[in-house]
Amino acid sequence: MLFTLFYDGSCPLCVAEMNQLRTLNTNGSLHFEDILASDFTERYPDIMPDDAREILHGKFHDGRVLLGLDVTHQAWKRVGRKRWIGLLRLPVIRWFADKAYLTFAKNRYRISWLLTGKSRCEPCASGVCEINENRPKT
Repeated sequence: MLFTLFYDGSCPLCVAEMNQLRTLNTNGSLHFEDILASDFTERYPDIMPDDAREILHGKFHDGRVLLGLDVTHQAWKRVGRKRWIGLLRLPVIRWFADKAYLTFAKNRYRISWLLTGKSRCEPCASGVCEINENRPKT
């Protein structure tokens, strides 16, 4: 069953994680959608870009939606990596992990700047984010 990830294409850390997942998505079970795409709301009227900026959204082919770390866990589980993320879904840890995730999501541009020197992806002369320019299309 296909699982779609809705990510912020202006966030360097978000784009880097999606690029890792794209590379590992050899079974084709993941699909990637940038919430900043010009036709996003036409293609996905049920996913509000403002909401998706606040918390990562993922959607199963049958219409079920996951949020936050549940999306991250589902994506990495599908590519068979980072199994430790499943620990963050345990009842004892889940509440704390979700609060930490929301803090990260709210501050992702500052965190990106601290880790990469870029707070947001800047379009290069060709109009393509330099982080995205070599990524495979899905």
